[in-house]
Amino acid sequence: MGMSDVTSILNAIEQGDNQAADKLLPLVYEELRLLAAQKLSQEPPGQTLQATALVHEAYIRLVGAEAQDWKSRGHFFRAAAEAMRRILVENARRKKSFKSGGNRKRIDFNEEILTIETDKYADELVALDQALEKLSAKDKIKADLVKLRYFSGLTIEQTAEFLGISCATAKRYWTYARAWLIREIG
Repeated sequence: MGMSDVTSILNAIEQGDNQAADKLLPLVYEELRLLAAQKLSQEPPGQTLQATALVHEAYIRLVGAEAQDWKSRGHFFRAAAEAMRRILVENARRKKSFKSGGNRKRIDFNEEILTIETDKYADELVALDQALEKLSAKDKIKADLVKLRYFSGLTIEQTAEFLGISCATAKRYWTYARAWLIREIG
C-alpha cells in the first residue's frame, strides 16, 4: 500500500465512485492503528493522545503534505474519524470484557483529547458508540459532526467546512447532538 493508493481512492470518490469510500477505511484504519500503537509504546500508560495530531500524521503519511482540496481532505478525515472510533471502541470493549461492572458516570465530551489507554473511559466510550449509532440512524449529518469533532479532533470551523454547512449550523448541530447524546447515555 502506498500513498498513491489513498490518493487515487480520494480521486475516485471525487469522481462519484461510491465503492471507493469503502476501500479508504481499511487503509486509514491500519495506518492509525499502527500510529496509535507506536505513540502509546513511547508513553506511560494512561497517557492521552491527541486525535488531531494522530489523524494529521496519518494524512501526511498516506496522502503526502501537498495540500489536497478541502473536499478530498473531508473524505479522508471522515474515514479517519470512523477508523479512530472503531479503534477506540474495540479497545474499550476489550477492556470491558476483562472487567465486568464498574460505576457509570456521564460521558465527558472533551473537546480535543482522547484517552486510549485508561479504563475509566471504556464504559462511556461503548455507551457513546451505541448512542452514536442511534443518532446516525435518526440524523446522519449530526452524527458525522460528532464523529469528526470527537474522533478526529477537528474544530467546529473545519467540521463545518468538511460537511459543507455553515459555522452557525455546525454550532447549532453540535449543541443539539451533545444534548441528545448525553440524554441518551443518561
